[in-house]
Amino acid sequence: MDLSYSPEEQAFREEVRAFLRDELPKDLSDKVRSGAELGKADIEQWHAILNGRGWLAANWPKEYGGAEWNAVQRHIFEEEAAQANAPRIVPFGLSMLAPVLMKFGNQAQKDYYLPRILNGDDWWCQGYSEPGAGSDLASLKTRAVREGDHYIVNGQKTWTTLGQHANMIFCLVRTNPDVKQQEGISFLLIDMDTPGIEVRPIILLDGTPEVNEVFFDNVKVPAENLVGEENKGWTYAKYLLTHERTNIAGVGFSRAGLDALKRIAKVEMSGGRPLIEDPHFAARIAKVEIDLMAMSTTNLRIISQAAAGQAPGVESSMLKVKGTIIRQEINDLTRRAVGPYALPFPSEVLAGNNDPVGPDYAGPTAADYFNNRKLSIFGGSNEIQRGIIAKVKMGG
Repeated sequence: MDLSYSPEEQAFREEVRAFLRDELPKDLSDKVRSGAELGKADIEQWHAILNGRGWLAANWPKEYGGAEWNAVQRHIFEEEAAQANAPRIVPFGLSMLAPVLMKFGNQAQKDYYLPRILNGDDWWCQGYSEPGAGSDLASLKTRAVREGDHYIVNGQKTWTTLGQHANMIFCLVRTNPDVKQQEGISFLLIDMDTPGIEVRPIILLDGTPEVNEVFFDNVKVPAENLVGEENKGWTYAKYLLTHERTNIAGVGFSRAGLDALKRIAKVEMSGGRPLIEDPHFAARIAKVEIDLMAMSTTNLRIISQAAAGQAPGVESSMLKVKGTIIRQEINDLTRRAVGPYALPFPSEVLAGNNDPVGPDYAGPTAADYFNNRKLSIFGGSNEIQRGIIAKVKMGG
């Protein structure tokens, strides 16, 4: 692979930089930079700006309103957006459900839902995990029983990210309890305003309600909301998860985090000299940078395969594992560099004039560190991913 950028790709990078400079609202970038919580309106505003430029659905074909960027273009945009402190694009509708609908949905579902994802009419969340079915997702218990032209859904989903904002949820449900677990699962699209649905927030360590529990009590779902065939949902679920795991890697965010870490290490002192001159600390920075460079190459290769119509395979598991390890190492090094100013709850430790204690860059340090512990768990835990890699690549 030629890792140098062509003149056309360099020109695209400049176009992206100009767009971010001119169109990214300062209040949004300030929120991201400071680690402040982004509200629904903030995310919708950024999505609308990107959609107005035609850049919201980078991985979609143009026939569906996407940008149809190649792998390098997507890589460049993610790098530049992270460096500019742009809000992260919420992936549930755009990068997870949409590929499933394009490949397995019927024409009516594509015609109705894809435009609504783009223009913001629908905010989707993911109904996969359950209290007893996390990485062992095939053991899910939420039932959907066909009654005429509807399904009746009962059960519970958990860790539903941003479910408090969603008006739609794509769900894995058990439609046949009498066969092998993977063979009795279906993929349903459910309106969150349907009677019988209750959303309860789960408050995280940093005090935010990022995830939720979702309960279904005799929820009536039109049978036309079934994606593909009944009892074939496990196939669709695996296809979606390969896209989710690739997205979790977060190469652009790791690059921005690494650059910020280097800046911090140049001003924080240790033994009378900048921390970046400490041999042990500098060695850890060098190692994570080498790992990130290698992962960036892998990420480009996998995105290229996806752009060519190939569903990412076990490589997405490899990328997910390595990507989360790298991001967590950068978070840990940043926390160590900031030292005692990396307080778990900075909002509770304010000076009398309401200014945060310590330097500006210290504000989000602990929140990022604690929140990103989840990266190695959700989307299929890293332990499970290593098992998948061993089974596929080494015949384990």
